[in-house]
Amino acid sequence: MPIPSSFFDKNYQTPEFYKNKQQSRRSFLKSAAGVGTIAAMPSFSISAKQQVQLATLVKTDPWLTLDATLNQLLPSSATGPSAKEIQATAYLHQIMTVQPTEQDEKDFILKGVGWLNGYANSEKSANFASLTFAEREQLLRGISRSTAGQNWLNTLLGYIFQAMLAPPSYGGNPNGIGYQWLEHQAGFPLPKEGQRYFELPKRAQIDLVSHAQYDKKRITARRKTLNSGIHKA
Repeated sequence: MPIPSSFFDKNYQTPEFYKNKQQSRRSFLKSAAGVGTIAAMPSFSISAKQQVQLATLVKTDPWLTLDATLNQLLPSSATGPSAKEIQATAYLHQIMTVQPTEQDEKDFILKGVGWLNGYANSEKSANFASLTFAEREQLLRGISRSTAGQNWLNTLLGYIFQAMLAPPSYGGNPNGIGYQWLEHQAGFPLPKEGQRYFELPKRAQIDLVSHAQYDKKRITARRKTLNSGIHKA
């Protein structure tokens, strides 16, 4: 089957990673929540070196377009933090380069950048990032009417939510800004770099004996003890 070339390609099929994404995302956010107190939460922020690297990164595609899209999906507001404030782009960059993310998912995100800019050029004769806020909004609403566009936007929205709620060591949510906005009591202590879920050693495989097997072994041992006592007598 031909590879889809745009958000509106009739050959597009929802990727397998996306079909299985909702449950894994809920599990991730649930594990990231935990219990504790905001007051006791240590302060984290992206380093100056990381800020410089990110500022350079978003000057060219694909990150120029991804940054513009994330900021369009969660713009500045008087009611809560924006994608920029929760460092959604830094979080997504870590997802794409550091965390163990499925290659199909990364490919889909990057293909969407090309599809979006192709659509922007056909409609506005310019790349998405160079358009006005109103023009970007119009284009995102346009691609949301296709299955591919909706899946792409939902994937990015999911990462925005993660950037707001995950521990800051994952790249977003600097100084717990998302927790503070939601008045959420975060887990304590929060993982630092080197202690994130994908950096932990795999759990040792434990061979658990079922209750039936345990009872059988216990009864056998008991009989041997009793028989030994009878023979001695």
